[in-house]
Amino acid sequence: MVINYRTQGTCSTNIEIEVEDGIIRNVRYTGGCNGNLQGISALVKGMKVEDVLERLEGIHCGSRPTSCPDQLCKALRTAFK
Repeated sequence: MVINYRTQGTCSTNIEIEVEDGIIRNVRYTGGCNGNLQGISALVKGMKVEDVLERLEGIHCGSRPTSCPDQLCKALRTAFK
């Protein structure tokens, strides 16, 4: 399954997530802080969706009420309702 999610409230504008059997296979962000987002993508690769949600949901970026990791969780929650 490939999820395309338009982010809100972050410097990144889109996230493409590949999920297979509940496991994150790949994550690609458009825009945002390239190095940090490559790091997030590498760290979640191979993780279970529920583990990613547990670790990253609710993270804020400075004074913003969301972040790129939090937007990843919102995308996953939307896809797996």
